[in-house]
Amino acid sequence: MLFFIMNWDDLKYFLILSRSSKLLNAAKKLKVEPTTIARRIKRLEINLKMQLFHKSPRGYSLTEKGLELAKYSEKIENQIFGINERLVKKNSLVSGNVRVTVGEGLGSEIISKNIQKFNNKYPDIKIELLADTKSRSISNNETDILISLSRPKSGRLICSKLCDYFVRLYASNEFSKKNKIKKLHDLKDKPFVSYVDEFIEFEELDYLKEVCRSPNVIFSSNSLRSQMMAIETGLGLGLLHTFIASNNRNLKVVLKDSIKIKREYWIIVHENNFQLERIKVFCDFIRELVKEKICSLE
Repeated sequence: MLFFIMNWDDLKYFLILSRSSKLLNAAKKLKVEPTTIARRIKRLEINLKMQLFHKSPRGYSLTEKGLELAKYSEKIENQIFGINERLVKKNSLVSGNVRVTVGEGLGSEIISKNIQKFNNKYPDIKIELLADTKSRSISNNETDILISLSRPKSGRLICSKLCDYFVRLYASNEFSKKNKIKKLHDLKDKPFVSYVDEFIEFEELDYLKEVCRSPNVIFSSNSLRSQMMAIETGLGLGLLHTFIASNNRNLKVVLKDSIKIKREYWIIVHENNFQLERIKVFCDFIRELVKEKICSLE
């Protein structure tokens, strides 16, 4: 009953601040002054007679009561968005923001390179792509769509498998000529390029342990593109996605018959957002793109 006397704009400001953590970031998204947001939040806390945020030098974080309000507010937000999208759909217009979190390989090399096709069809949908290997919480609204290497074990999530993809061992043409590698034993003491161990958040990315017990890693990076560029220079061997490296004329597959690592991509959306038209059309776009660009490559 509490929500019937609330102003939706106050709840909107509350949600944006809860997701941004800082007044300045929230103000930029809402295109208002930070003091306006601060006044709105103060008024909301006075009306509700409860503290909604903890304030610290790091920003704003939700209190226990704030977390409870956020859950109810998100339901209202999704209902409002759903009504709006059903109405504008009649005019063939779909709009809004969609944030997708995906690994650098798929995000930069596949989605970003083909995003113009989506924009031509849906010019009023703005895409925010977070291309990294950090985990993002769908439940906490850090992202709308998560493309993961594994299926989540819990949560109110809608998930489906996108595809399998393959990782192979690559070297530059020059490196391959200088180093004759015909069997796995020949990899001993050879220089490798890989991820930084302490920043491998998902075990599915720790490919190298499946190839070599004690690899001689001489260059490591959390960026897949940086790894590929280092391999291209002839620095060493490295494991790369076939959908990224197979068409690179400067790279050559090493031990093709012995090394072929299989992984999966899963697309995940919160059940509250699953029916939102802007989410649905972007998920469909990703599925079609992956089917065209990845599924046939081994």
